[in-house]
Amino acid sequence: MTGNDVVLVLVVVTALGFDFTNGFHDTGNAMATSIVTGALPPRIAVAVSAVLNLVGAFLSTAVAATIASGLVHSQDVTLTVVVAGLTGGILWNLTTWYAGIPSSSSHALIGGVVGATMAAAGTSAVKWQGLVSKVIVPAALSPFIAGIVAALGTYLVYRLTRGVAEDARTRGFRSGQIGSACMVSLAHGTNDAQKTMGVITLALIANGTLGADAKAPTWVIASCAAAIALGTYVGGWRVIRALGKGLVEIEPPQGLAAESASAAVILCSADFGYSLSTTHVATGSILGSGVGRPGAAVRWNIARRMVVAWLLTLPAAGLVGALAYWTARGIGGTGGVVAVFAVLVVASIAFYVASRHPAVTPENVNAAWTGSVVPEPVTEDETPDEVAR
Repeated sequence: MTGNDVVLVLVVVTALGFDFTNGFHDTGNAMATSIVTGALPPRIAVAVSAVLNLVGAFLSTAVAATIASGLVHSQDVTLTVVVAGLTGGILWNLTTWYAGIPSSSSHALIGGVVGATMAAAGTSAVKWQGLVSKVIVPAALSPFIAGIVAALGTYLVYRLTRGVAEDARTRGFRSGQIGSACMVSLAHGTNDAQKTMGVITLALIANGTLGADAKAPTWVIASCAAAIALGTYVGGWRVIRALGKGLVEIEPPQGLAAESASAAVILCSADFGYSLSTTHVATGSILGSGVGRPGAAVRWNIARRMVVAWLLTLPAAGLVGALAYWTARGIGGTGGVVAVFAVLVVASIAFYVASRHPAVTPENVNAAWTGSVVPEPVTEDETPDEVAR
């Protein structure tokens, strides 16, 4: 095996590692509202979500094509650039997971790849028009669109069912949430798994294994689908708590409206090849469900902190991606890529250990960004049933 083959293998492993973090980081997007309203038991919810993420990954490759050829010039991308970009995305994902902040895995990945590409070949290597039209504009508009749809839906379901007994209404909408949550999971797989497919395809193009305009091979689609499904099944309980209980106290009618709005927006964007953030969409839908329900309390201070994290995601992941590239280039050759990969592995282990260390508890981390609004601390040792309660 040549040095180039070793680097390609490390790129694929790192990409699948990102896909795994995407799965457990974004589980809350699909299942948070169904879990907290009691529509689905936690373990069943994430298992169903994992299966549907797997199925969704096979439905379309339009987003993968955007990532592979629509954001940067492929001739300026090397395997070192790809592994550096993935490093930026993974480290940002782990940081926000540790803090329990529902940030965008999609934008972390894109930011990392763009930052590493700029470090390698300058600003001219970036397709700025594609970045703006396919990423930044949808990122800015999607939470508002999803929020408006969810607000109108919530208002209508409460208006139309105002004469129905509360117990009957709760049971009915809990049943409906099963279907809407499944659609969000399917949409998540259709949109998010494709981003990693696009990165691996970009690496294969950079290596000369595929032609410049090639589509993702079947083995790439299957492996990315499996990785995101496994990550989803592991479940990110911190983010589930933040989305399900941090923003709005959600009732089943709101949950149905929010999930339906999220699924509709994500599936439409995937069809057009927009690299949309499911986190942005889900958060906008949940906030909209709070606005649409009379008397609901929306915790706008938490939403503002989430928005700050969203604004930081692209530049922060891009900076880490650039630093990773400069580190690999400074060491040189295969050894540089191996060194960056080793740092990534050590950092991942450190995050995992820190999440369980009593001196640096997740509840303290949550308190730092949520204030005293969320009364119950989130710990990674907390059982799924406790999260639901």
